[in-house]
Amino acid sequence: MDNAAFERIPPQNLEAERAVLASMMLEKDAIYEAIQMIKPKDFYKEAHSIIFSAIIDLTEKGEPVDLITLTEQLRQESNLEKIGGVGYIAEVANSVGTAASIVHYARLVRDKSLLRTLIRTATNIATRGYEPGEEPEELLDDAERMVLEVSQNRIRSGLVPITDVIENTIEKLELLQQQKSDITGLSSGFRDLDAMTSGWHSSDLVIVAARPAMGKTSFCLNIAQHAGIKENVPVAIFSLEMSREQLVLRMLSSLAMLDQQKLRTGRMIDKDWISLTNAIGPLAEAPIYIDDTPGISVMEIRAKTRRLKAEKGLGLIVIDYLQLMSSGRRSESRQQEISEISRNLKALARELEVPIIALSQLSRAVEQTQDKRPGLSHLRESGALEQDADIVMFIFREEYYNPESDKKAIAEIIIAKHRNGPVGSVELAFLKEFTKFADLAKMAE
Repeated sequence: MDNAAFERIPPQNLEAERAVLASMMLEKDAIYEAIQMIKPKDFYKEAHSIIFSAIIDLTEKGEPVDLITLTEQLRQESNLEKIGGVGYIAEVANSVGTAASIVHYARLVRDKSLLRTLIRTATNIATRGYEPGEEPEELLDDAERMVLEVSQNRIRSGLVPITDVIENTIEKLELLQQQKSDITGLSSGFRDLDAMTSGWHSSDLVIVAARPAMGKTSFCLNIAQHAGIKENVPVAIFSLEMSREQLVLRMLSSLAMLDQQKLRTGRMIDKDWISLTNAIGPLAEAPIYIDDTPGISVMEIRAKTRRLKAEKGLGLIVIDYLQLMSSGRRSESRQQEISEISRNLKALARELEVPIIALSQLSRAVEQTQDKRPGLSHLRESGALEQDADIVMFIFREEYYNPESDKKAIAEIIIAKHRNGPVGSVELAFLKEFTKFADLAKMAE
């Protein structure tokens, strides 16, 4: 690596920095514009950072900002000589700067600051890469985290006039009216479920929880299949428990209505092969992408899904399952780690404007209840899942606990939390041998 790269003068624009400060000394409105865009640390020259902070301090105290008050403020802070004395303040005040151009100047300062931050981050990563004994995987995780922090610090959301929000809302309502459909999001493929949820909506975090053997993986694969095949929506599936080959076998079993055991053993008759061939075509053409990296972190998912969205588009993310994920950093407890994962998944859904369906385990406490029906209190390891999720759903099969139940091959989908809609239950047919869920009405036809 060329060491000269580390010895260059960092990106900076001292004229823009002085222009920002001069504008702030000219007019109070320029101060309010500047503090929305930049912070003291964004200035390259320390003297400029100190002056910027002093101007903010004066403004917060309700005092005017001019040569006299600014000089006195810096003197009280024992910073006057550090910045070059009264003479330098006068020099800055006489810089070419206008309140009308403050946004332009502030943007230049911010952009140079961002470049310096990226250089420091990249240099840190490169330096660690040369360290003997550095673990590549740990360095990769840290590198992704550091770059993510730079990106997140850059994103600032401002106040928006309610009239603009109303205008955008009305436009969306008009589009929905033209659709003439109650499904305003991405269809799940299940009519009764869509009737309650109106589909999966952008930025939603959906938690699907169940005890083992309830069919939660099959349920979410069915949803992913429908999105990819019927809706032609790109889907990213992150499987932390099963290999991609196992997932594909399950999807083929569901689509071809072939017993899983036949597919696993390869003992199929001609009719089965015909059904399998008919299922392979649509599935192979579907925009479904599978990643089976064990212990994947939210940062890794973010990097992969951002790339996928940019290259192919993205309409749905499925994660199987949440408790097998890694937060990418040390936590005091597993509960705290799950809370962080949950919070970051919700943030990712908002950033990508894509619904995320994350599968979750339930605690064994549900087995101690009389009717075995799960509730929000049974979410494993973290109450944050309930807090962060827009929808929390449980899968419950009475037949599993009571073989004499009259609800054979029926799964109840319990919507226990719905931030923007009703809660309640939907019954679906569950054909375990085919790993397939279906509307009861369709099965009766």
